[in-house]
Amino acid sequence: MIIDLLRHGEPRGGVRFRGNGCDDPLNEQGWRQMWQAVGESVHWPWDMVLSSPLARCRDFAEALCARKPTSLRIVTDLREVGFGDWEGCTRDEIRTGRPEQYRAFYADPVVNRPRGAEPLVDFRRRVESALASETAAAGAGRLLVVTHAGVIRSAIGWVLATPDAQLYRLECEYASMSQIRLDAERGWTVAFTNRRD
Repeated sequence: MIIDLLRHGEPRGGVRFRGNGCDDPLNEQGWRQMWQAVGESVHWPWDMVLSSPLARCRDFAEALCARKPTSLRIVTDLREVGFGDWEGCTRDEIRTGRPEQYRAFYADPVVNRPRGAEPLVDFRRRVESALASETAAAGAGRLLVVTHAGVIRSAIGWVLATPDAQLYRLECEYASMSQIRLDAERGWTVAFTNRRD
């Protein structure tokens, strides 16, 4: 089993705290980034495509599967973590308007969540459960998961048994690919992260 984890491209509205409470679609640059990420190869490596239900992932996954007919499943639990009342705010807005909250969050993102934000432990549980059930259903093969930075960090953290507080140390750029693999001897392994070819 191989799972390619593809982060969505740049959404409309620029860089901001965009969790599962913001459903901005991709901008033109984001679409270009995504098509470049999957390439135009004649060889199509994926047996199935899974996608977050949010527009910045789902729109591309649907377009991709229309171009290269492949089974597509929209998986609600692969949506981004919720950022509560930081949803839609830029980093500068939080840094200048709520400096104590901003510093506390980056010092300990597990304990110091924005008000109304999804707890990281709950987020990781739903992502891990979704990946486990989808891979069990698929049995074998290669899956493409079109999703979010938080989901990718959670998947990598799951494989490496990384503590919640360390997840934000993993870089995950727009339209970057990460890959995890399952084999009979070693279990799950991380092949690479944050690749943009």
